[in-house]
Amino acid sequence: MATHKTRAGAVRPARRRAAGAIARRAPQRPEPLDDTAPSRYIARISRLTGQEIPGEIDPDELLVHAHRDHHPLEVAAQFAASRILRLTKKEDLVDEGLRAVNLVGSAAARAAGAFFGGDGVERRVRKLLGVVGRDHYFQFREPTHLAEGELRDRIDKLQREAAATLRARGRTPRLRVLLTGATGFLGKEILVQIADDRRVEEVVAVVRPESVRDPKTKEVVKVLSPPERGALLLKRLGIHGARAKRFRFVSGDIERSDLGLAPEEVAALRQTLTHVIHCAASVSFDDTYENSFRANVTGCANALRFSLALQHAPGSPFVHHVAIETSYIHGRKKASLAQENALVFPRRFYNNFYELTKAMASLETDRFLVDLGLRVVQLLPSIVIGASRNGNNRGDTKVVNAPINGFGRVKEAVTAAGRDPLARARARAIGFVASGFPGDPSAQLNLVPVDRVVQGILAALTVPEAIGTRIHLATDNRIRSEDIVRITREELGVNVRLSDPTLYRNVTLPIVTTVLEKLKEPKLASALGKLGTIFGSYGEWGQPIHDVGNDVRILGLPIRRPDTQHAFRMLCRHNRYVQEYGRVRDADEVARRENVWASAIEAIEFRTGREVGSMAAEEFREHLAAEVDRATFRARPRPKLRAPKLRAERDSLPRSARGVQGGAAQHPPAQRRRGSHER
Repeated sequence: MATHKTRAGAVRPARRRAAGAIARRAPQRPEPLDDTAPSRYIARISRLTGQEIPGEIDPDELLVHAHRDHHPLEVAAQFAASRILRLTKKEDLVDEGLRAVNLVGSAAARAAGAFFGGDGVERRVRKLLGVVGRDHYFQFREPTHLAEGELRDRIDKLQREAAATLRARGRTPRLRVLLTGATGFLGKEILVQIADDRRVEEVVAVVRPESVRDPKTKEVVKVLSPPERGALLLKRLGIHGARAKRFRFVSGDIERSDLGLAPEEVAALRQTLTHVIHCAASVSFDDTYENSFRANVTGCANALRFSLALQHAPGSPFVHHVAIETSYIHGRKKASLAQENALVFPRRFYNNFYELTKAMASLETDRFLVDLGLRVVQLLPSIVIGASRNGNNRGDTKVVNAPINGFGRVKEAVTAAGRDPLARARARAIGFVASGFPGDPSAQLNLVPVDRVVQGILAALTVPEAIGTRIHLATDNRIRSEDIVRITREELGVNVRLSDPTLYRNVTLPIVTTVLEKLKEPKLASALGKLGTIFGSYGEWGQPIHDVGNDVRILGLPIRRPDTQHAFRMLCRHNRYVQEYGRVRDADEVARRENVWASAIEAIEFRTGREVGSMAAEEFREHLAAEVDRATFRARPRPKLRAPKLRAERDSLPRSARGVQGGAAQHPPAQRRRGSHER
């Protein structure tokens, strides 16, 4: 198995010491840029010889589902392990027990083979007993082989170059940023916060034309050009006037060379851009390998190549590239620390193609950094959810939002059944089968609010010391599965119950989806399928613990990270009241409701002097009823004597801290103190 791969040249002494652990990976294999084969980034190594085994690698081999749930005894062992863990609370002991059981089965198979004669008997007994065994392992290919000192010198040089370029722009740097993924969940929050960032003079957002379809016939009725699409987006985000003039939306496609930009546009940008923020990606956990590769690897490589051309252009003001990755590039690591500056192929594989292809994209970024000398910062968010203060998510219904919406619809189906005995019986049956949550009580999820993530992204623009390192934008106050279930019960009024992930994948989910489809509930079946996709893997015991600290030490973010339980509670409330469990899909209506919602949250906190995330569900409902008419979702009239005081209090705050758009403070305090352009 490969050892840790770290990079040298980091500004902190602790990370300089870590640089000594540079891994020996399989030699880099030259491949055409359009090659999507996993073997371009990953090698299969023989356990017997330690040499690479030639041949292509099936992408499915790299996911955990290809190596589990294939034998009843294995499923039973995993289920028993979960139960033993609940009693002992010792993950290492349970893990060792599973290995011991597998070794006993392997020994029994060898004994049977020796007694009855022949390898064929041993193989059949292994299959009968469900023995897990592999004669090979996987490891990442190393971008290059460099001595520790040479690697450190290269990264130090890149940091100095970026710092000098930034200093040349003066104390007010007047940054010009190209942004990909502006229309996505994370990209929208970047637009909101960057609109109040006085360091940024211009944002060029690369978007594709959008086809507007008739909601009934699905026929295309209009095609919005990128400028039209951008103007509509800014309006929905509440970015108007002079703030809106700093944004320019141009036609492009990250899956094409030069990001699909017109040649004259590329020529102009090479003389003006200071940064590229590559945010575009596919975050679908159930997408195919091919789709995930195109969006996450090809798109990443094209953005890196574009930035490298900027950096080499004569007279270019380019400072550095900001790559948005994910902390889940570390894959499945049973209760072990996923270090920020280490990337090694996980012994227990990846959960999905999203994680796998993002890891490949990170390796591609390493290649551009180390081999080609691109100045690049790598930021790795964990699972991103709505804003920490109010849960606003700009209409996103994916990832964690999907199962919460599914649970809410179950409750509404039971309520809508009325007094008809048959209808109520049907609704209750649906509610029972659909209210299982796949998660071990000890499982911990790393959820991070979107405003915290974007704080880190914008802080990185003026911190050259971040070049050459990976920075987790994650949290140190993870949330357990049992807390997710408890909060969901309190906020949605749904009797959600924990279900063993192994049984959920293999028994519960297939039965439930079949029953729901028979009952003509395909949307609910789909939502629960997504629940199984996400939490069926991430809700298991022994999840990786993402190391954090570089976000504070290097980027200067506040050391106090958002309270994850409060943030998840606000996610539930937002999805219930604002989105009505995903039924409110019109983007203009979502934007209107989120403005009303944010103002209501602000008013409640001002009146009570408390964070709404700390309030019990019933107390919050009472306060919300005083602020918002839920039938129309419009603000209730306020007493005239209180309004001026409230307005004055709000106007005294920075716009991004008012909660109207769910943004966070413009600059983290530490960043204002230590921005490199001020040194």
